[in-house]
Amino acid sequence: MTQVTAMLVMFVLYGVLPAAGLYLGYRGIKKVTAPKMLEYTAMPQLGYIPEKSLPVEVKTALEQINRKGKKLRLIYGDTNNDGKIDDKDTINETYIMIQNLMDRHIPQAVADYRRLYDLDVTDGARADTTKIKHSDVTGKQALLEVLKTINTQFDDLLNASYHQDGQKLLATNRYLQMRFDQPNMDSTMQPLSNLSKETEAIESPTLSSTDVKNPVAEDIKR
Repeated sequence: MTQVTAMLVMFVLYGVLPAAGLYLGYRGIKKVTAPKMLEYTAMPQLGYIPEKSLPVEVKTALEQINRKGKKLRLIYGDTNNDGKIDDKDTINETYIMIQNLMDRHIPQAVADYRRLYDLDVTDGARADTTKIKHSDVTGKQALLEVLKTINTQFDDLLNASYHQDGQKLLATNRYLQMRFDQPNMDSTMQPLSNLSKETEAIESPTLSSTDVKNPVAEDIKR
């Protein structure tokens, strides 16, 4: 072994390897001690939120809204039923309302609460126990009321979609029963015209998604 090779081996053994060990150890400790962060994929504007900065009830409500919001975006945004929301879909007022709630109103409400939380030096106790001036609720209760209102609205939209799709199934069944319970020559000679009329009726249900909008939907849309 030449002198240069020996120096290179010594450099690796006593220089590079210890430095790498220290770096990896530091990264590992930092990762273990870092606070757990929450992410709500259907509401990316919320970003990553430290778990300890939100009460359990708020986290539960946000998880419910996140789960329901994913479904509602597809139901009211994917109008051509191709599994994705793109320029081929027809955007309606209900979809815009859902987008505004999840992209703007919810993140803003959570941000307002977290500012109240950070104002206190005792782990946010003030935001959870001190009533807001000229009101009968705390900061925590105010946020929970906002989330409850949105949760209720989302439940109404999901229920409306259920009954609307159910009506389509009932109309389809009525058409099939009418077609197959009367198998005569006239009905078999002209199936396409009747099917076309029934299809139009199925695709234009009487129950519209806008029927369940609450009175503030127009304000939310803007």
